[in-house]
Order: sequence, then C-alpha cells, then structure tokens
Amino acid sequence: MRILVTGASGTIGGEVLRQLLAAGHTVRALTRDPDRAGLPEAAEVLRGDLTAPETLTGVFKNVDRLFLAPAFAVSATVNDVLATATTAGVRRVVTLSSGAVVEDEPGHGDADYHHADEVTVEQAVQAAGVEWTHVRAGEFMANTLDWAPAIRTTGVVRSPFGKIASGMVHETDIAAVAVAALTEDGHHGAKYVLTGPGLVTPPEQVAAIGAAIGRDLRFEAISPDQARADWLAQGYDRTFVEWMLGHEDAPVSELDLVGAAELTNDVERVLNRPAHTYARWAADHADDFR
Repeated sequence: MRILVTGASGTIGGEVLRQLLAAGHTVRALTRDPDRAGLPEAAEVLRGDLTAPETLTGVFKNVDRLFLAPAFAVSATVNDVLATATTAGVRRVVTLSSGAVVEDEPGHGDADYHHADEVTVEQAVQAAGVEWTHVRAGEFMANTLDWAPAIRTTGVVRSPFGKIASGMVHETDIAAVAVAALTEDGHHGAKYVLTGPGLVTPPEQVAAIGAAIGRDLRFEAISPDQARADWLAQGYDRTFVEWMLGHEDAPVSELDLVGAAELTNDVERVLNRPAHTYARWAADHADDFR
C-alpha cells in the first residue's frame, strides 16, 4: 500500500508520518513547503496545499490510503480534494477531526469558531464512496508547548483556566490510532473519540512539567480580563481570544475547557494499551521546556 499523509509537518501529521515509516510502510508526505518542513528522508515529500486543489495534480497517483489533516482547514475545498483523490484510486480515508463533534447530521455539532468545519469534512468523507474512519481528537497535550518560553524564562505559567480540567491526549496516541485505521482492517465507519486516561488541570500540568525537568514551577491564576489583555498584546486574533474566553474559570464539576469532560477508552480499545498520561507526555517533551 502507498499512504499519503497530509499536514505532514504538523503535530499529528508528522507523528503519523514517523510511525508509518517506522513500521516500514511506503509513505508520501504532503506539505506546502518541502524545503522548510524538515521531513524524514525516507518519505516521498511532495509540495501541495489542500486549500488549493489545483496544486494537487499527480499527488494521489498510486496512492490508495489517505490521512486527511487538519480537517478544519479544508472545509471549503474538501469535495474537490476528495474527488481528485478517489478518481486517482484512493479507497480509504482517515480523517483527523475534533472531539467537539457530537452529531453527524447536517446542522449539528459544535458550531463555534472552527468546529463546524470538522462536521463538514466528516460528512464529505462519508459521502465520497471510500472506507472511512474519523479520529476525533480531544485537546492535544502538545498545546501546552505554548508555555515553554514562560517556563524557560520565568518558571511561571499564567492562565484564567486554573480550575478547568481536560482529558488531554498525547499526540503519539492520536497518531497510533490513525495508523491502525490506515493499515489494519476493521475500522471502517468508526468514529473514535480520543482522550487521555484522566482529567488534568493546568496547575497539575505545570507540576508534571516541573517534575519532568527537575524545577519548581508556579501556576498563577489570572482573570479573563488579564488574559484578554495578555493575549491581544501577544498578537492573537481577537475572535480567537473571545472564543477562548467564552469558557470562564469555573469548578471542574461545572465546566471543562474543551466542552466535554467525559473520558473515553477508545485509545485503549484500538491499541490494546492504556492511553498515555500527561506525566508521560511531560517526560517525553522535557527538553522543550529546559
């Protein structure tokens, strides 16, 4: 089989690429800028942009399986992408989607900010006449890499979400489930919702990073107004900032950062092992915070 990995320079696509290559599969990697992507030499690296289907001529030649990510970036052009792929012979698509997608009928799902796009992409993939699997990932543990500059320089993480727990998931688990769906039979029609093995709050995350790097770190709770000012000063888009602050600091029993505090066992069900903990993730990424 030949597998095309889109988003190959991203957090999840890159990990899917590495795991496929480690398992000995023939892999083609798609990226907007091959010269800057730094992808493994063992992959066949091609230039292309899912938001510009005209750049995909020849990309799907001799490809029969596709990892489609990040899904939300291609909602406007996904039908064109899938038409090109299926005409060329792609017969299996594994979609990186979001744990925020809760319904599959038109008009349903978490429509705020960007999650409605995942709904659109899932529906398009299901209508494309291929074997399909949706990998609905919860909040990435890797999102906390945003804290690295503050941890390296001050040892302090400031956030308005100190009491809000998340079932964060390790990127290697997301990728491993995707790889299983790409390379094994029995996953057609599955919609895997992936979380970590437990809920973890930001102060607990900071403590885990401190333990991993051998430093005493501190979490500082700030108000939503303080966070808004900080993020806007850092150049974040106001729409994104207001979307984030739509979830105000509240007890875990009342609110979860990603809107779905329930944990799943889909990682363990697919991989026959428990999902990785946040402590494991912190140890894996200790050098990023030193």
